[in-house]
Amino acid sequence: MNGTKGNIIVVGSGPTGLLLAGDLATAGVPVTVLEKRPHTVSNLSRAFVLHARTLEQLDARGVADDLEAVGQPLDRLRLFGRLTVDLAALPSRFRHLLVLPQYEVEKVLERRAVEAGADFRHETELTGLTQDADGVSVEVRGPEGSAETLRAAYVVGTDGMRSAVRDAIGLPFPGKSVIRSVVLADVRLAEKPPALLTVNAVGDAFAFLAPFGDGYYRVIGWHRGRNVPDTEPLDLAEIQEITRLALGRDFGMHDARWMSRFHSDERQAPAYRVGRVFLAGDAAHVHTPAGGQGMNTGLQDAANLSWKLAAVVTGRTDPALLDTYQAERHPVGRAVLRSSGGIVRLAMAKRPWALAARAALTAFLNAVGPARRAVAAQVTGIGYRYPAPRGAHPLTGARVPDVALAGGGRLHEALRGGRFVLITAEPYTADPARADRLAVAHWASDRRTTVLVRPDGYAAWAADSAARADIEAAVAAHVGG
Repeated sequence: MNGTKGNIIVVGSGPTGLLLAGDLATAGVPVTVLEKRPHTVSNLSRAFVLHARTLEQLDARGVADDLEAVGQPLDRLRLFGRLTVDLAALPSRFRHLLVLPQYEVEKVLERRAVEAGADFRHETELTGLTQDADGVSVEVRGPEGSAETLRAAYVVGTDGMRSAVRDAIGLPFPGKSVIRSVVLADVRLAEKPPALLTVNAVGDAFAFLAPFGDGYYRVIGWHRGRNVPDTEPLDLAEIQEITRLALGRDFGMHDARWMSRFHSDERQAPAYRVGRVFLAGDAAHVHTPAGGQGMNTGLQDAANLSWKLAAVVTGRTDPALLDTYQAERHPVGRAVLRSSGGIVRLAMAKRPWALAARAALTAFLNAVGPARRAVAAQVTGIGYRYPAPRGAHPLTGARVPDVALAGGGRLHEALRGGRFVLITAEPYTADPARADRLAVAHWASDRRTTVLVRPDGYAAWAADSAARADIEAAVAAHVGG
């Protein structure tokens, strides 16, 4: 049996697991990533969008610009044919969504995790898991079929909808299949679509087109009358027909390099933590593809959990901090289930009352700016905030924008390395013993509020007027001694 005090095992090397592993390794925490698949680049991903809040998190890790260089920005999102959500007005450095396939995100995050020292074990499958008061024992089967037991302080399951970790800790995954027999294909097009993302629903048909950037496009389609098992054979003619019904033409699609069927579920685990085992990403929640929120929500899970695990396993804070992962992220997962499910149900509305409701909602949102901005804030993740203690400053729990700092820097740059950042107008100097965990910065403006920003970019504490003793107490409570 292998054992390393304070190490973490991450099961699954999708985007959520890769971000988590990179954060932990950057913080100096020994982390092992178990992945049952061979080490290859897969085009099987269904995610094609990074939203503004996720790009902010990636910017705080120094990799957003790499992804911006290979993706294509889109500054408006069209829903239901007539509702346009303008992203150019977002209060963010990233006033757009970024269109790029999931494997580009995985390549950048894997490189970061490897460079930071994460240990990857591919073709290694979790076969069992038990935990006690001191840690978790993980049974694995290696590439040659050999059995091994690994020991960790904590385990995080980021192993997808069919999570072996979730099954091992006995958690149910309640929910239902919302759309059956969704078709997918990677095709070439004879005609270039008029928009970067092409999506529409007409009658019983829905279709979505997104570019890979290598000359191929991902097609996702669905027809209400074609409810067949995922194993039913699929040919290009069926995909062409669905696309023509939904989009008016099939853009001369040809040369399919891959085709498949799947069904889209809405499910959420009742708990994201059982003892020393956590769930994140699709292992914790799955959503319909509407709004492109699935991968983004998983990456936000990882950003929330990673710094907390690092603080606990290095002994800097009380393990009770880990309880806030459930309190903060489970409600967000539930909200994404509602919003993505609402979008897809409205998009596929057929009955007269549902069509009338969609038309009324579209008209309302097009006419009322604040409501439209609220939709944009939720879909992009900008609008979420976390619970704050009673009597706390209004900024506590809120996302802190990428504000300019004195000396020419900005918040996201100061957050790199997984540190807290104290932004203040007061003459405060941090204890040198905390230098690896706390950066002190000053406003570029004349603002007087003091804000202690968590490593994930949310306000841990704030005060409009703070004496040194107040600041020291807040730093000690949140950053540790």
